[in-house]
Amino acid sequence: MEKKRSSFSSRIGFVLAAAGSAVGLGNIWRFPYLAAKYGGGIFLLVYLILAVTFGFALMITEITIGRKTGLSCIGAYRTLDKRFSFLGWLASLVPVIITPYYCVIGGWVMKYLFEYVSGGGAALAGGEYFTDFIGFAGNGMLSTPLFWFVLYVLITALVVLLGVEKGIEKVSKVMMPVLVVLSIIVAVFSLTMPGAIEGLKFYIVPDFSNFSGTTVLAAMGQMFYSMSLAMGIMITYGSYMPKESNLERSVGQIEIFDTAIAFIAGLMIVPAVVAFNGGTAEGINAGPGLMFGTLPKVFEQMWMGHIVGLVFFLLVLFAALTSSISLMETVVSIVHDKAHLPRRVCTVLVAIVVLLLGVPSCLGYGPWASVQIMGMAFLDFFDFISNSVLMPIVAFLTCILIGHVVGTKVVSDEVERNFPFRRKRLFEVMVRWVAPVLVVCILAGELLRAAQIIKI
Repeated sequence: MEKKRSSFSSRIGFVLAAAGSAVGLGNIWRFPYLAAKYGGGIFLLVYLILAVTFGFALMITEITIGRKTGLSCIGAYRTLDKRFSFLGWLASLVPVIITPYYCVIGGWVMKYLFEYVSGGGAALAGGEYFTDFIGFAGNGMLSTPLFWFVLYVLITALVVLLGVEKGIEKVSKVMMPVLVVLSIIVAVFSLTMPGAIEGLKFYIVPDFSNFSGTTVLAAMGQMFYSMSLAMGIMITYGSYMPKESNLERSVGQIEIFDTAIAFIAGLMIVPAVVAFNGGTAEGINAGPGLMFGTLPKVFEQMWMGHIVGLVFFLLVLFAALTSSISLMETVVSIVHDKAHLPRRVCTVLVAIVVLLLGVPSCLGYGPWASVQIMGMAFLDFFDFISNSVLMPIVAFLTCILIGHVVGTKVVSDEVERNFPFRRKRLFEVMVRWVAPVLVVCILAGELLRAAQIIKI
């Protein structure tokens, strides 16, 4: 007798868990940077338009595939069309590659939060603190990134080990509301900095003279990664979704959560850094440089900056955990479906593999810094392969499968099981004609950017 598949106990549990997956480090350290670089308010407007069209179409496609088949990505694609079985394997590679290095970054966040909690926040504003930390220049167990990486993986695995309803759903129901509240608190404090209002105007008021094709491409790329698309995550979570839930409404709510957090992240960061830099947005860089370099300096100049820094890194930890939990859960679901081993055994095995695969990324800026692939450190290379290459390819082939092979009726029938599909026509046009073109543009843009970085 086949064992009943795990599921979320309610629609709100599914929405919060899926939104938690979508809300991650990309919202906090990539969105504000892109908004600042590509015109502030006009970037924000373009992003919002793409989120409710392009993003909606891809997200509802993946979640519906999961709910219809009741399987993780390998089995789901095979069920739709055996000729596309390879696509399931390709999609499953994405979380396998991302999870280890994402947990390395999660460990960095835990280290910074620990410093603020223990009263060492002022030291984080030092120019070389982050470089020294990831370069293994510190002394003692608590000063090594390896310790924090292992701790982060164990916390992530523990939540996954507890299961879908008792682990992921319960944690998401707590973390997501708290994350929103903490984000608003930090944003309010950021806006109190002298000169922050000018940064606020730059961020929310569209200046159409700043509009360009690169603005659209940048917003499209950010939306694509921010919503956890083409990773197998939404298919996996969709497979846990109750059949009586309103699919279209749930996807809309996930979009709102994800976009709101990205918007608030911009409120936290853009006005504060603009004020810190004397009225310019040039100091807003992307990735680790923003979160672990620039922001601690900004917090040091802010009223009650130590408290703000503590709250900020707590919310970043929550955002990182909700994403890493979904990534690990996706891999566990794949192993569970294919190997037919007990879920707990699968979780332990996956955690061990994550620990082993994460070591190169953890050591890649320190003892193994001399070892590079295509001119990139391990973490940067894994990020490039997963985000810039595999994800656009998976999304493109998914659009071809649904739009031109099995037909959009497969998705629309499942959406309309209990409720009307109000954006059905939008979905059909986007998946069949618009989304494939946009995904190819994303892939081309990312490959061109990577070529420039590695000087091909």
